Amino acid sequence: MGKYGRVCRLALLAGAGWGVFACGAWGGPPVPTQKVTLSATLTGDAADLFGSRETIWGASLSPDGSKVLFLTSNQRSGTQLMVASSAGGRPPTQILQSDGTPMTLRWCDWADDSRIVCDVTGSDVVNAELVGFQRLMAIDVDGKNSKLLSQQGSMNDALRISQFSADVIDWNEGRNGKLLMARDHVPEQTTGTRLANTADGLGVDMVDTHSLAATKVEAANPSAIAYIGDGKGAVRLMATEALSSGGNLSGVRKWFYRRRGSRNWEGFSDVKADGHGLRPLSVDYASDTVYCLDDRDGRDKLYRVALDGSMKTELIYADPKADVDDVLRLGRQARLIGAATTTDQGSVAYFDPEYQKLAGALSKALPNLPQIEFVGSSADETKLLLSAGSDTDPGRYYVFDKTTKHLNEIALVRPQLENVPLATMTPVTFKAADGTVIPAYLTLPPSGPKKGLPAIVMPHGGPASHDNWGFDWLVQFFAHQGYAVLQPEFRGSTGYGDDWMLQNGFKSWRTAIGDVTDAGRWLVAQGIAAPDKLAIVGWSYGGYAALQSNVLDPDLFKAVVAIAPVTDLDVLRSESLGFTNHNLVSDFIGSGAAITDGSPARHAAMFKAPVILFHGTTDQNVGVGESRLMNDRLRAAGKQSSVVIYPNLDHQLPSGEIRADMLRRADAFLRQSMHLAAAGQAN
Repeated sequence: MGKYGRVCRLALLAGAGWGVFACGAWGGPPVPTQKVTLSATLTGDAADLFGSRETIWGASLSPDGSKVLFLTSNQRSGTQLMVASSAGGRPPTQILQSDGTPMTLRWCDWADDSRIVCDVTGSDVVNAELVGFQRLMAIDVDGKNSKLLSQQGSMNDALRISQFSADVIDWNEGRNGKLLMARDHVPEQTTGTRLANTADGLGVDMVDTHSLAATKVEAANPSAIAYIGDGKGAVRLMATEALSSGGNLSGVRKWFYRRRGSRNWEGFSDVKADGHGLRPLSVDYASDTVYCLDDRDGRDKLYRVALDGSMKTELIYADPKADVDDVLRLGRQARLIGAATTTDQGSVAYFDPEYQKLAGALSKALPNLPQIEFVGSSADETKLLLSAGSDTDPGRYYVFDKTTKHLNEIALVRPQLENVPLATMTPVTFKAADGTVIPAYLTLPPSGPKKGLPAIVMPHGGPASHDNWGFDWLVQFFAHQGYAVLQPEFRGSTGYGDDWMLQNGFKSWRTAIGDVTDAGRWLVAQGIAAPDKLAIVGWSYGGYAALQSNVLDPDLFKAVVAIAPVTDLDVLRSESLGFTNHNLVSDFIGSGAAITDGSPARHAAMFKAPVILFHGTTDQNVGVGESRLMNDRLRAAGKQSSVVIYPNLDHQLPSGEIRADMLRRADAFLRQSMHLAAAGQAN
């Protein structure tokens, strides 16, 4: 389950040190001439192979196109920033590393050809509450001259926390290392005769990432929560969200805009907590417009709105069956080149004729890798960084030179799976009990029988989310082990319009969970699943769905695996106490009988299937206490239950070793619970 935008303004955050970072040359294995191979093929079992973290993600091309930066991982929770030649042929250089406790590298990008900006996150305990925080830093391409880009100030004199301290809103085309940054300004108390900083709230500065010299562009505003620039150094839109007298967010974001050359803010739109209203995405400088999403006629559509004072609105793209799910941006100005929708295998519409033509040509050049994405480009767009993958290919990165038409493969996302047979993911549909047709993805083992299998229903997290066609390490592991896996897009999922969302997966849990249990019945009715070999596995809201399905129908599933699950809706509500979004969280969850009926921990006596739970102790999305509570309630009711707690890991369990351990334990639990032979042995 994702964040609800938790923001805390109530206490001082303990100091976060930077000692977890180190610089130096990479001492990894030698690299072949044409590929950056970051780790040797693992020789462990299937849990090691599939639980291993990605070896490359977050890749970005330098403005001059000569270098690629990317993040990579060890098999624990550490993350490294690497830089390599875009032409290949030389080992990458390690620039930074974090061990994940408490700081984690989340993303990095180029300020210019010699300077890199990185986003780091962590957590700390404040007044007995686990609180997350984020900072921006800059470092030279040789690993030297690291500086904190977030607003500086005295921690001892600060009057409130700065949780999410800075963001880049304009990369300034990768020139001279100067960026337009939204920065959180924290007021300080006055000590003696010294007048402390009185600025409070989110402002915008032009920051030199080399020297830290900053020029104020927008004064700090305590109500501001976001700004959007035009790619040319001007701020054109601002969002505000006021706090009530009780210190809680209102749930309504007010957007304002400026006409070109003006300093006056004019009203643009109001966006409610449910997402209704014009939601600005990016400014197109050439046409003096802003691209927006808006929910009209029950589906998200892409619009373009004039910023000249007329508010002229033009529909750019819509799908009659699905929401516009995402937009595609490219270049140092992050200009919008297309949009994606939620369909069987995903659909992309390109608005830029050049990239529409190029995408078609690349699809022919890479026929087995239909998921092609333009990840980045050089400043002049003569060189492109792209990724390509499929359901049976975890993905690989390429650099394409428009001038020479040369496509150079530079890295594999999961090299350890290069020669491992992977399973095909097939879009299917099934009927719910009320006749509604539910879309889903079915993955069968890559070899062997296709009927009478041990099978898993795997509901997604969220609940405001959906699954996508493509490689999924969790699905592929279980398919490799001989299970059929069905991922239902139950009602309450996003991507299919307002009617499909209902009230949300918590308030409308009976319908959402009913679709999940109907998915299991469909597997049995189709002969895919043996009735006595049907299990359910879920993560986050999916873990909640896995547990709650056994309240709705205790006889259907024979084993339950719940990872970081919600188990009691009142406990989930209490986890937002002391945060400014508490009222929004409370409204989202609901009240009354739905809380009692919809909390699996309150119905432990109904369970018949054995349960295993997994949870990390620093999970800020769903507290680890929820799994402990569920386990205690089940055991008190005389049910078979166990809980595995992983210290110092967050909601995603971002450790290759831990994920492998979880997969190994989950597979063994399912086999024992459903009386299955070990993988590779006949039943």
